[in-house]
Amino acid sequence: MKRAVLVNGVPASGKTTVACALRDRSGWPLFALDTIKAPFFDEIGAVDRNFNRKLGRAAYAAIFDTIAGFPDPCTVIVEAWFGFQPPDVLKAHLMRAGIGETMQLWCHAPPDIIGKRYGARVPMRSPQHPGLEYVPELVELAGRAEPMAGYPVFMVDTTKPLDVAAILDTFRRSGFPLA
Repeated sequence: MKRAVLVNGVPASGKTTVACALRDRSGWPLFALDTIKAPFFDEIGAVDRNFNRKLGRAAYAAIFDTIAGFPDPCTVIVEAWFGFQPPDVLKAHLMRAGIGETMQLWCHAPPDIIGKRYGARVPMRSPQHPGLEYVPELVELAGRAEPMAGYPVFMVDTTKPLDVAAILDTFRRSGFPLA
């Protein structure tokens, strides 16, 4: 059976830092939505927000289509803001990929910190991502966003030092295989 660690949270919540640290410690392959989208942005050039979202949906599907080709058993890390799609879309992708077990890491920080993080990285990101004008919307989103229902969740406060060993220990205690 395939397993997936779903590293979830709004933009600038610390998902990439958490996912990379978990990958480095566990050796599990990492699929990140923004990494899949980046070469397309580079090739296509400027896009509007609607096209960005469309590309996000395609990248989301590509991640799970790729995982479907992996042998059983395996564990993968998928890093994305899973709240951008209806829950049934994720459920269908998990089924199609043959993923039978999941663990969710919910990355969170206070909304004002998320807004500051996002604003600080705007100059370094592809211009296809929303710019500073997105910060107020993101701060509001961060204030109401929550983990996905129906998936085991481990809360990760990304304003505190990351303890990957504690995350893996939680997986172990919950019966989520580490090998």
